[in-house]
Amino acid sequence: MKAVVIAEPGKIELATVEDPAPGPRDVVVAVAACGLCGTDLHILQGEFAPTLPIVPGHEFAGEVVAVGSAVTEVAVGARVAVDPSLHCGECHYCRQGRGNLCERWAAIGVTEPGGAAEFAVAPVANCVVLPDHVATADAALIEPLSCAVRGYDVLRGRLGAHVLIYGSGTMGLMMLELAKRTGAASVDVVDVNPERLATARLLGCDSTAGSAQEISRPRGWEVVVDATGNADAIQDGLRRVGRGGTFLQFGVADYAARAVIEPYRIYNQEITITGSMAVLHSYERAAELFAAGVLDPGVFISDRFPLTDYPHAIERFRAGIGRKILVQP
Repeated sequence: MKAVVIAEPGKIELATVEDPAPGPRDVVVAVAACGLCGTDLHILQGEFAPTLPIVPGHEFAGEVVAVGSAVTEVAVGARVAVDPSLHCGECHYCRQGRGNLCERWAAIGVTEPGGAAEFAVAPVANCVVLPDHVATADAALIEPLSCAVRGYDVLRGRLGAHVLIYGSGTMGLMMLELAKRTGAASVDVVDVNPERLATARLLGCDSTAGSAQEISRPRGWEVVVDATGNADAIQDGLRRVGRGGTFLQFGVADYAARAVIEPYRIYNQEITITGSMAVLHSYERAAELFAAGVLDPGVFISDRFPLTDYPHAIERFRAGIGRKILVQP
């Protein structure tokens, strides 16, 4: 089959690789679409994946074309979205129900061959069958949505909060959509990309700006979310949290990124700084929300490229052009 391979840091190849075969409790999925994500850029930089080469792509959906000998839950022809999480189920954190912190953490498209290929293999337990009205390719959006749902699980949102989001790429926009549905009093979005800010306005945020300084909120925000991973944005966001508020590190920062905190202010103003890592008990809920129309794929998906255009697609993503970019084998 045709597949994208990150052969070494900075090197992408379009290769012919062996077709995947299912284990007893696995299925093989003919990939309809695979989304590009900031994590893919980190893998390309040599971060996250313990060994290269790797077939990337952890946001994907498709049609089941083969099932393992012990699979009874789905049949060939089923259309599914795939949770890429591969938790060991045995370590200290898995036994506490914190599989996203697994000591042997792995994921399809990060440590195991992923969806940037014609076919991908996945445990049947990770597959969610799609309802008839959901387009298979559009369902690649479910995985990033499940990360946003996990973010709001961490926030334990309260009604009437004023929310500030840094970044209006796909993840920032998803956090915006969920903030509106979890009782936010207002949602403001900061980004340096005017085109992306226009989408945030289209989706109904209260204000947009190139800098939080341009938005009047003298007491700060009860919830500040970084969806950029950019060190400067993170540093600025930490200063914008109001008394008793929460800062959520949601964007994926480079390993080397650093920010300075003010311990006395955190103590004196009872500020919470927390993070949200990937997916945890949130994928099926995201699939339900997606099926119910919480996101408009026509707004969120800006580009659809053939698999052979993956190098161009990743460069477009790296440049901050568009919103969610899909490759469709």
